[in-house]
Amino acid sequence: MVSSISLFASLAPYLVSALLLFLLLEQLSYLVKKRNLPGPLFVLPIIGNVIALIRDPTSFWDKQSAMADTSVGLSVNYLIGKFIIYIKDAELSNKIFSNIRPDAFQLIGHPFGKKLFGDHSLIFMFGEDHKSVRRQVAPNFTRQPLSAYSSLQQIVILRHLRQWEESFSSGSRPVSMRQLIRELNLETSQTVFVGPYLNEEVKNTIRSDYNVFNPGTMALPIDLPGFTFGEARRAVSRLVNTMAVCVVKSKAKMAAGENPTCLVDFWTHSIIGENPPPPHSKDEEISCVLVDFLFASQDASTSSLLWAVVLLESEPEVLRRVREEVARVWSPKSNELITADQLAEMKYTRAVAREVLRYRPPASMVPHVAVSDFRLTESYTIPKGTIVFPSLFDASFQGFTEPDRFDPDRFSETRQEDQVFKRNFLTFGIGSHQCVGQRYAMNHLVLFIAMFSSMFDFKRVRSDGCDEIVHCPTMSPKDGCTVFLSSRVVSSPSN
Repeated sequence: MVSSISLFASLAPYLVSALLLFLLLEQLSYLVKKRNLPGPLFVLPIIGNVIALIRDPTSFWDKQSAMADTSVGLSVNYLIGKFIIYIKDAELSNKIFSNIRPDAFQLIGHPFGKKLFGDHSLIFMFGEDHKSVRRQVAPNFTRQPLSAYSSLQQIVILRHLRQWEESFSSGSRPVSMRQLIRELNLETSQTVFVGPYLNEEVKNTIRSDYNVFNPGTMALPIDLPGFTFGEARRAVSRLVNTMAVCVVKSKAKMAAGENPTCLVDFWTHSIIGENPPPPHSKDEEISCVLVDFLFASQDASTSSLLWAVVLLESEPEVLRRVREEVARVWSPKSNELITADQLAEMKYTRAVAREVLRYRPPASMVPHVAVSDFRLTESYTIPKGTIVFPSLFDASFQGFTEPDRFDPDRFSETRQEDQVFKRNFLTFGIGSHQCVGQRYAMNHLVLFIAMFSSMFDFKRVRSDGCDEIVHCPTMSPKDGCTVFLSSRVVSSPSN
């Protein structure tokens, strides 16, 4: 025992020296990569500034954006051993999105996303693997499937709106819309993607696992039982297993010659009978992509629907024009769902939806990792291994006419700012990893705006800071959009 203590005492100076040398080299490495870009001059060893990020994500990224104003549109920081670059300039963000390839950048969706989402996630594929899956997925978001999804979306939306009407339309007490909209979106996603294969018990299990998963996207990446990140990763594994059961049932149903009724049916129907089966069409591989879809449609749509309520309430003239347009083609009293032709006629409502997505993009950033050194500007080369955060939010406030103003008419056929400034409208991404389900997402937002604004009057309960942005994990108003609801109609479709 004494000899062990003596040995440790004799080694202690060397161990301390080695630790100090490591910390010094870490700091020097950060400064070399930083060069003259704005960012902290000193970062905490190993963890960097991750505590500030977890404590207040909005403030952290706001500071990165503000620092980027002082340079070429870039700022830097250090998070858990990772050098990061924040990109505010829209053109530089486009450069990242346009160079997703094996020798430049790889989309990661989250700084520790591969560990969280799993190996078969579409988010982390590129090259031939990514193209193969996209070829299978893309036909599931064409006219015929989208028409089938629209009916399912409306049935779920109307069911929830009627529940809100029964519970809250007396206007006697305010209600926070965030949880209501989240529940609506969760049921919509489940119904559209795998609806026929879920019973109430499984739906509740999915709801529970998503409630565990979400906090994990904003937690320290400690993959141990009891830690938020570790529990989130296990929740993803359970979700993948749940979706795999649905895939098996769908394949059996499509092999029996039945017609597709949900997204997984359209997918499996297209590959049944192929010999050999196409790459990445095993049950677990399809289920991983379905989990990706559920996550994207759940949290991104919750953000966009929530901001739609916030912005419509704050813009009475926009709300009036939406109601007038919808009333010309559809009425809640008609006892009919909105048809594809009627949806196509709602051009102003669709412009409102696009402006909601520009003004408050659900995902404010989309992280990528540099696979190799990449020359971003004439004066700066991104080092290999850097995590790069192109800001969709900042890009949305560049180029457009009066970008700080909520103005749906910018997307009118006359102004067409979505074409004029398409390099600034990055909500759905660009290039090979552009969101494959964007038409579905847009239809969902338009249908909700049309139905909600036609069936309800709503008045915001304003408080200090209620419009401040928080990340949970997508962008949301700080107060969760607390409103008084009152019904505008005597009856609504009973589908």
